[in-house]
Amino acid sequence: MKLRELLQRRDRLSTDVRSLLASPSGENGDLDAEQSAKFDTLKSEIENLDQQIQRARFVEDMDRRSAGEPNDQSTDSEFERECQQFSISRAIAGAIGSSVDHAREREVSAELSRRHGSSFQGVPVPMQVFQRRASRSELARIERRALTSTAPASGPGGNIIGTDHRGDLTIDVLRSRMVTAELGATVIDGLQSNIDIPRLKDSAATGWVAENQALTASDPQFDQVQLRPKHCGALVEFSRNVLMQSNPAIDQLLTADMGALLARSIDGAALEGGGTNEPQGILSNGAVDTSISMATPSWVSVFDLVDLVEEADSMVSGFAIRPKLKNTLRKTPRVASGDASFVMDSDGSLAGYPALASTQMPAGSIIAGYWPDLLIGYWSTLDLLINPYASEPYSKGNVAIRGMLTADVALRHPESFAAAIDGPGSP
Repeated sequence: MKLRELLQRRDRLSTDVRSLLASPSGENGDLDAEQSAKFDTLKSEIENLDQQIQRARFVEDMDRRSAGEPNDQSTDSEFERECQQFSISRAIAGAIGSSVDHAREREVSAELSRRHGSSFQGVPVPMQVFQRRASRSELARIERRALTSTAPASGPGGNIIGTDHRGDLTIDVLRSRMVTAELGATVIDGLQSNIDIPRLKDSAATGWVAENQALTASDPQFDQVQLRPKHCGALVEFSRNVLMQSNPAIDQLLTADMGALLARSIDGAALEGGGTNEPQGILSNGAVDTSISMATPSWVSVFDLVDLVEEADSMVSGFAIRPKLKNTLRKTPRVASGDASFVMDSDGSLAGYPALASTQMPAGSIIAGYWPDLLIGYWSTLDLLINPYASEPYSKGNVAIRGMLTADVALRHPESFAAAIDGPGSP
């Protein structure tokens, strides 16, 4: 029997044990003789299954090692499929001891812990579950409130429970795009320690010499780009009924509200993070040139930004821009002679380069750059810690959930970016 089948059978037996203990028929609230005998049988079966599960895990691990195959999510297609089907709601329900079948989630979480070589405080959630959503809408603006199964006026959870509910038509909250990833930032997954990336600071010099003359010696100069673990998190609260009674739409909302909120934080930090507890973003990096003015947006100013990047021997691969400034550029003529062309002729393009708008950008700002030189490193998957005993949620029968993600941001070459920060709407 395969490991997953063993885990599923164990979950079914665990459900039978809970049901048995929930309805004792003996004296003083205890089990009667028949129930006691059944309990002993179930207990024996579970203990036997635990031994089989331990052996099956050992065999699977031995097979991986003997095959000499890299044990990571990019090469293990079967594990990749299991991660794609991971259900956050089942994982949470299982963690609070409900009868929901969460064999897959428990197995995947255990494998994630083993692969990362570290223990998680809560339930490890594979990042693949967040890739099931449209790539242009990954980031969340959510309210810190409880989802409940009461009427909609008392909580939004009531909109996802009930007969004839159309989970396929669930209306998601508005989201801003993770523009840094969409513009081509370099994402590094699976980090386990501090990262120092050597960077060529100054190249060796060349020179022309006369015949029989010696070249002047010069040495290349190196420094380092550093990535250090930094943590961001979010707290949300869900009712027990939502976790146990709703259809698959709740899993979509959980996926969006937890993972997307944290992704939004990373995107904001990459663009303008201050560098104290959060990463240092592009606009906070003192080596990024912000000398170009957009106080009076113009066609010339756009190409002034391009010039700064290209004169640094880099290239522009795209723009990130605040929506208000984008719309100003779409209304601004390129020249004052009555030409019908505008600075930004199409919604997703500026001067022939991709241009993405985001409210994560500071008001009145625009960044031109070579976005693969923006590094985003992840040390962990999403770590969900479920607490049904927090005082306030407990009093209402709800469950508090904390999501944590460890990541950092760095610029491979700050000269690859140039920005204007004084456009319309700026402070």
